[in-house]
Amino acid sequence: MKKSLLALIVVAPLTLGLTGCVIAVGGEDGHSITGDFEDREYENRKKIARIQLNSNFSDVSREMGVADFNETYLDGGKTVNVVYYRTHRLHKDGLTTKDECTKLVFIDNVLNAIEQGR
Repeated sequence: MKKSLLALIVVAPLTLGLTGCVIAVGGEDGHSITGDFEDREYENRKKIARIQLNSNFSDVSREMGVADFNETYLDGGKTVNVVYYRTHRLHKDGLTTKDECTKLVFIDNVLNAIEQGR
């Protein structure tokens, strides 16, 4: 009886310690993480293609959603807001960098430039 109890005391914590989590790399319908990035990049390119210069910042933000990067600064008394949206892949590292984004430049809340990263 003592041996059984001792074995249970030793084995129980070990079996609990062996439980873990599983991380799924692939998605449903054959989509992987790379596929998700490609879908997002394509959607961003489509949305940006419809945007007109002189559009209002709030209208563009509502259409595009949350930017990958955002910078705001003053230049000559004018407020400059630069937002970056991922539109293409240069590095196969799964991270988004500014050179993989298209940037939208707003001056005093009006879209002045659309520039694709290199």
